[in-house]
Amino acid sequence: MELDSLYQEVILDHYKHPLHKGLSVEKTVQVHHVNPSCGDEITLNLLLEDDVVKDVTWDGVGCSISQASSSIMSDLVHGKSMDHALTILESFSELMSSKGSITGDEEILEDGVALAGVSKFPARVKCALLGWMAFKDAALQGRNEEKK
Repeated sequence: MELDSLYQEVILDHYKHPLHKGLSVEKTVQVHHVNPSCGDEITLNLLLEDDVVKDVTWDGVGCSISQASSSIMSDLVHGKSMDHALTILESFSELMSSKGSITGDEEILEDGVALAGVSKFPARVKCALLGWMAFKDAALQGRNEEKK
């Protein structure tokens, strides 16, 4: 099986069977983000405990890329320290800004490398980043809440 075909399968699987989709009641913070260029939306609940991502759940509507990317993100950061989760986010952001020049570190991004091809299409990069930027926003707000 060709690598591009395998990556398409990974994206479709996350789209059809999203991980951590469905908003949990318990949360430290909730954020809502919209991609104005296409209308994709995500609401993300983040539960932090001692600077660890205890739970991250989401709900949203949009294209297969935004939904699959949110599924991948939520699975990657779940249970990680905030510093580790933000390192993963930074790695994914770098991949998305690469315009196809890098393939991503599979050790860090796992299924996220399946979205590497998206970086060649600027209009779709915002779709792939929607859930990740919601997580970043929630992480910053959540850290502030934890300090109170």
